[in-house]
Amino acid sequence: MTWEELEKTCKECTLCSLSETRTNCVFGVGNREARLMFVGEAPGEKEDLSGIPFVGAAGQLLDKYLTAVDIDRDSVYIANILKCRPPKNRDPDPEEQDKCIGYLREQVRLIRPEIIVCLGRIAAMRLIKPDYRITAEHGQFVKKGNFTLTAVYHPAALLRDPRKKEDMYRDMLKIKEFLDGK
Repeated sequence: MTWEELEKTCKECTLCSLSETRTNCVFGVGNREARLMFVGEAPGEKEDLSGIPFVGAAGQLLDKYLTAVDIDRDSVYIANILKCRPPKNRDPDPEEQDKCIGYLREQVRLIRPEIIVCLGRIAAMRLIKPDYRITAEHGQFVKKGNFTLTAVYHPAALLRDPRKKEDMYRDMLKIKEFLDGK
């Protein structure tokens, strides 16, 4: 499947009820040959309105971390497990994730990133392991098949609990070191 076919199929998707309430399908954005891919759980309100992931307050904070560790946002790819916004930004249901995960798998297959960074607990539980504990395991690298994965706090969590910002900075430095070491 090509990028164009995948994006068209995704934007026309009606596999779950979220397609009935979305303003836009939030497919993903960035460098389609990225070495580094970020994956969040689902679009928020600003993302649903724009069709672009991580453009709200959490996205702006992510941008600040990328800048702080000298990673150009244009060099990465950013996507979510879900491509449609759950009502009131609730956590994605497992059934919704199951219906949508194929789009993310195809994006990963097309990009072939060297490292996938899960933004938050829900993405880590889906991509790394079901019992992932973000507080205890953030910043640890895991090899799964041909990919290296890690998880960091979701930027929205940092907005709610600024005490975790230093942990996020250290994790982002590790990601930068990983990329520079390749």
